[in-house]
Amino acid sequence: MAERSLRDIQEALQRHLTNGDEQVRELIVGTPRFPIETRLGIYSDAYRLRLIEALSDAYPAVHTLLGDEGFAALGAAYLEAHPSSYRSIRWFGDQLAHFLAERPPWRDTPLLAEMADFEWALRGAFDAPDARPLERETLRRIPPERWAGLRLRFAPSLQALRHHHWNTVALWRAIEAESDPIPPQALPEVETWAIWRSADQRTRYRSLPVDEAWALGQMREGVDFSSVCAGLVEWIDEAHIPARAAGFLHQWLEDELIADIDSVA
Repeated sequence: MAERSLRDIQEALQRHLTNGDEQVRELIVGTPRFPIETRLGIYSDAYRLRLIEALSDAYPAVHTLLGDEGFAALGAAYLEAHPSSYRSIRWFGDQLAHFLAERPPWRDTPLLAEMADFEWALRGAFDAPDARPLERETLRRIPPERWAGLRLRFAPSLQALRHHHWNTVALWRAIEAESDPIPPQALPEVETWAIWRSADQRTRYRSLPVDEAWALGQMREGVDFSSVCAGLVEWIDEAHIPARAAGFLHQWLEDELIADIDSVA
């Protein structure tokens, strides 16, 4: 056997762990006590257990809802369907919410996919890039005649708005507080949640009324203030739209969601 570098051995072992490549067997020395299969099995088991542990760290509430055995079964199935492809273990598990929504038997409990989506959004908000919140005085300096073309840039930590059909956040709070469990319940109406990180490095979340959720979604996509105001007529009497829209801006400033003014036409 030709001499191989440490890097060659490491890469061969990685291929074995991630896709079952058997070429690494040529580089492993077996003994009667520890044959090649045993040695490779130790590495494989440790690798899989570490990834499932990382999945549990990212989704503690999902783990609580499923229990240890249930989560171990989920982790094994997810790892088989989505082998780790990232250099950083932080990103392993990014498809779990979709996996839970599509794969039996977990798809029969839609709350699990919502919980996974919520927990991943919390994680994304926590380690998103920093951005200084916009100062209120900056908006005050915009002349009234230019407000129609106002476009905003939002904090990188603001996650895509989450639409919940279950009491997911209430369950998450109970699990986080280690309080008495509460039963899963379908909501009478869909709830929309904004999730972000404030300047004090705390992860925040807030349920949004339907008109605010729509307006925030539109402005995140770069729609100008005038067009958003025009669209609010679906929910609000035209005479009250300016005050309602101004209230949204006030709340977004208070929540530290706005990072900058993108443009004022």
